[in-house]
Amino acid sequence: MGYALRYAQCGEMHVHAKPFKGLGPGNFEIVEDFSGDTYRAIYIVKFESAVYVLHAFQKKSKKGIKTPQKEIALIKERYKIAKELNDETKK
Repeated sequence: MGYALRYAQCGEMHVHAKPFKGLGPGNFEIVEDFSGDTYRAIYIVKFESAVYVLHAFQKKSKKGIKTPQKEIALIKERYKIAKELNDETKK
């Protein structure tokens, strides 16, 4: 995941990154499998000042690929904070 985030910092997209549909354009998700478990990281690249990692977590549900609502709520909350931080750096 760190390698994929480095790609994002350089303005590129790693092969394991894909758009994250929960927040609109400029938000991406990295999905990695390790030792039989799946891990995800959601990050933003549309802000000029930095790449913000909003959340990284282990996907535990075996019933589907959909991101649980509690995880989406946390991502949205952190998105608002990242937007505020980005807006402050523009001043």
